[in-house]
Amino acid sequence: MYLSSTRTDELWPDTLRGALRAIAIAAVFLALAATLLYVLSPGLDAWARLLVFHESVGLTMVACVLLLRHMRAFARFRSMTRWLLTGVIAIPTGFFVGHQFAFLLLGEPLRMVGYLGVSLIPILFTLVVGGLGLHSFATREQLAQEAAARSEAQRLAVESQLRLLRAQLEPHMLFNTLANLRSLVRDDVDRAESMIDQLIVYLRSALAASQTESVALSREFAQLRAYLDIMALRMGPRLYFRLELPADLEATQVPPMLLQPLVENAIKHGLEPKVGSGSIEVVARATPTGIEIRINDSGLGLPADEEEEAPARPAGTSYGLQHVRDRLQAVYGPAARLRLERRQPTGVSAVVSIPL
Repeated sequence: MYLSSTRTDELWPDTLRGALRAIAIAAVFLALAATLLYVLSPGLDAWARLLVFHESVGLTMVACVLLLRHMRAFARFRSMTRWLLTGVIAIPTGFFVGHQFAFLLLGEPLRMVGYLGVSLIPILFTLVVGGLGLHSFATREQLAQEAAARSEAQRLAVESQLRLLRAQLEPHMLFNTLANLRSLVRDDVDRAESMIDQLIVYLRSALAASQTESVALSREFAQLRAYLDIMALRMGPRLYFRLELPADLEATQVPPMLLQPLVENAIKHGLEPKVGSGSIEVVARATPTGIEIRINDSGLGLPADEEEEAPARPAGTSYGLQHVRDRLQAVYGPAARLRLERRQPTGVSAVVSIPL
């Protein structure tokens, strides 16, 4: 869910490499500006000398802007005020200090600009070029901030949908579990106690997940284990499950309850309607580009006319799968994806790919 790839920190780089890239782009722009001035004002000066002055003045301005951006005092001002102050400081500083650098490069004696006469054309041209440059970056920064605000609003909307999904799924799961507990209390006290213990673990995990934006993958797997333990007690020998999480992936942060809808779909629409026993596996592994998590089931599988990339299965599952896709896009962008794969002889693999 990234509506724009332009971020504010890309406009004014924080690394040496980024700063050098910005300076290189500015140098090309200044060379074009020097050529334009030479064409528009023939006889003003030699092209090579104009180029030296433009590069010296312009790059001094760029360096001044980069320094001002990293001053904490400027962070207190609003965007428009910050850019006005930047222009008031950077343009005169670049003009006067840059001229001195140019005199040094040309081997000429240092002197005050305009000491032997003042030409208004270079001054006006400097004001126009510097003003346009600052206006361009101010506009890009504003657009980046608006894009970031829209992205954040969309992320919050997806999280609101998650809470709605929890509100729909958890009571349903809770009521079914309580109904099972009612019969187990009289028939099998030990299994009833075990189910209560796992229900407590599950509800604690669900409550913690609702109060944070990310959890360690180990916590996500712990919640899945509690849920599957409850379902195994309900389904008995009809359900076998296995969770596999490498130790080096346990601390990886993921959105809370990201895998829950996929596991529920596998049981509700794959294993429960199937005659006989079935299995479900949740396996995480590292890949060259990130993490891959597979939810494998041996259930009924996809209908024959259903596409594996489509967010579908019988009614009720499309919302859950599409919701997972939306959350992946919101948090990780287009590099993350969810796909469905057919298994042989029966079953489905829901594959979550997360970039790092």
